[in-house]
Amino acid sequence: MFSLNDVELDRDEPFEPPPPPRPSRAGWLIGAVIVVAIAGGLAYSVLQTRPATAPAVMTTPQRALDQTPRQTIQAPPAIAGDDIALPPLAQTDSLVRQLVARLSSHPAVAAWLATKGLIANFAVVTLNISEGKSPTTHLRPLAPRGKFQTKGSGAGLVLDPKNYDRYNGLAAAVSGLDATGTARLYATLKPRITDAYRELGYPDADFDRVLERAIGELLRTPIVEGTVALRPKTMAFAYADSRLESLSAAQKQFMRMGPRNVEAVQAKLREIATLLSLHPEGPVQEARR
Repeated sequence: MFSLNDVELDRDEPFEPPPPPRPSRAGWLIGAVIVVAIAGGLAYSVLQTRPATAPAVMTTPQRALDQTPRQTIQAPPAIAGDDIALPPLAQTDSLVRQLVARLSSHPAVAAWLATKGLIANFAVVTLNISEGKSPTTHLRPLAPRGKFQTKGSGAGLVLDPKNYDRYNGLAAAVSGLDATGTARLYATLKPRITDAYRELGYPDADFDRVLERAIGELLRTPIVEGTVALRPKTMAFAYADSRLESLSAAQKQFMRMGPRNVEAVQAKLREIATLLSLHPEGPVQEARR
């Protein structure tokens, strides 16, 4: 049985990515994994956050900023999955690889597909993000190339905006996902996702609520524009702004993608959540400053 106790979130061991899988014509939905998972752990480098006292502008997602009353609109029924025979959980990797290829041929997707235990990995990553944890150990194949860069020193230490470019390709991969196909794929595989969740020790819980909380965690991540001040930390850096540093580990990881990329991923998350009839958005932590 797979247990959360077996998952080490903080170890940073050398990792050699597996060889890319052969091209496949079939495919399913990496959406939830790439969209939800990407945001939470993408990079496992050394930045931890305490936002800047510099001229950074922190905003919350646009929906959160709009305080005007909205007319209540009845949500459409959740999108249904395809009626296909699903193998047992331990034998689903081949099917997942075939289905995901239909949604995206991006190298990041191929790297993830080359790993084993894909549905179990998705369940753990989503659970981690829903709890505000950074699931970097499970997402190393998605880590961006290059090292984290800073500019200046001392009180003038800031994040180098060039870091954001490392995530442009991943954000583009997420933005390019077909939201309907992604939602349908999640619905198709949900019985096995539920099995994986049960093996984590949650026999009676609904995984939709986990996914809903995970998406909400990412949608509540503020969009920070402008100069982001940092402060040194043991073998790492932290945000100088205590409001940013107080965010969850998952949110701080997500913020590394940069304002444009974060906004693009959040937009796709909203599309997918709507199609699945999820309601992830709650109170926000910070308004435009």
